[in-house]
Amino acid sequence: MRHPYLVSLCLMGLVATAACNKHGGENVDRKMGGLNVIDESNLNDVMLTVADPNEAVAYFQRAVADDPKRIDHQRGLAGSLIRARRVTEAVGAWETVVKHPDSTPADRVDLADAKIRANDWKGAEAVLDQIPPTHETYKRYRLEAMIADSNREWKKADSFYETAVGLTTKPAGVMNNWGYSKLTRGEFKSAERLFGDAIRQDEQLFTAKNNLVLARGAQRNYELPVIPMDQIERAQLLHTLGLSAVKQGDVETAKGLLRDAIETHPQHFEAAVRSLRALEVN
Repeated sequence: MRHPYLVSLCLMGLVATAACNKHGGENVDRKMGGLNVIDESNLNDVMLTVADPNEAVAYFQRAVADDPKRIDHQRGLAGSLIRARRVTEAVGAWETVVKHPDSTPADRVDLADAKIRANDWKGAEAVLDQIPPTHETYKRYRLEAMIADSNREWKKADSFYETAVGLTTKPAGVMNNWGYSKLTRGEFKSAERLFGDAIRQDEQLFTAKNNLVLARGAQRNYELPVIPMDQIERAQLLHTLGLSAVKQGDVETAKGLLRDAIETHPQHFEAAVRSLRALEVN
């Protein structure tokens, strides 16, 4: 007589357990879905920063193919193409991004950057002209300065460089670019000052050190500046000074600088050796 009652209890327990499993499963799915979004975001960041550039391109190509409407995947593909130095493809990818309804002025800045890398200066200028003046970022003004330089609009370039310097906590790169702009104009003292400022901001920026030596050499100042440098850098800077002396017609000074570069370098300095031989033969 007790069997029907026991069966009923068992059925009720199964139903209750099934209901719990169902609700629990939904909760787990929701939690896992949230984790997947976080994990994907982290993976995207990794792909855009430290992953092999071509692997990142392949990853974002798959992501765009799976969900072509997601702008974060489109941006990831465009950015990874820039890292992989596939500039022509990157321009097309950024053009796709800026057509997206959720695109921002920052996307147009990135498109302009890609066009400059592709040597399409007029195209980059046209893109920047479409960005509202209220979008004031370091990258935007750095690109504006570079374009003004290419157009030989020196006052505009100086203004844009100055604004860019004020919009970043790491101004060494833009100071170096500004100094090189001054160097090409023949404003050697101003260039020297800006290269020195860049080095004070980033003591590892060898490009600024080399440019500083070029600015001094253009003024026939063949003494190395008092800046942080290791032995290899010292040899390379002496080589640069030697070449600057050749350009100024100071051949004997150049020979001495090249000999110093060869003696200073801890290894065989082939470039300096070739330069010295060429001078001695001539």
